[in-house]
Amino acid sequence: MMVKITIIGKVHDVGYRPFLLDLADSLLIEKFDARNVIVKGMQAVVVLVGGDKETVNKFVEAVKTEKPENAIVEEVRVEEFKGFVRSIDSYRQSLMVNQLNKIVQVGIQMLKKQDLMLEKQDETIKEIKETREYLSEKIDGVREEVVKVRKDVVGEIRELRLDLKSYLDERLKKIESEIQMIKSKLGLI
Repeated sequence: MMVKITIIGKVHDVGYRPFLLDLADSLLIEKFDARNVIVKGMQAVVVLVGGDKETVNKFVEAVKTEKPENAIVEEVRVEEFKGFVRSIDSYRQSLMVNQLNKIVQVGIQMLKKQDLMLEKQDETIKEIKETREYLSEKIDGVREEVVKVRKDVVGEIRELRLDLKSYLDERLKKIESEIQMIKSKLGLI
């Protein structure tokens, strides 16, 4: 017995074909093929299965009730098929080559992205170094200003202290003089 099963929904790039192959292997299906296709603008997997009637029916029931974790199945169509279906071993080899090719393509894309990331990293490091140099120059300039301002402030404080000391010395002499005068008027001297 041979059937054609069309599974429609979000069924591409979710591991549907390896899932179906594993299911067919577990039921010892003899003939098997699965292809990702587009049916009326929608993703679909077309599965051809051949074997004894009981095993093929078990496979069909399993396809109707089970799916890969990330798949979204909207419809499952089953119809009789009259045509050639290759052996499951032939399909397995073909799928492995197909999957390896996908892995290679993903690896190439990852390497391209890695190269872009490294370029951006180099640009970022360059900008960080330039910013560090710029800030270092600014910090040195601020330090010089702080030292200059500090010297000016210390100089002004010294002048104020001298002015204050002179003023206090003068006031103290005047107070001492007035105390002497008061003492003399009181006859204490």
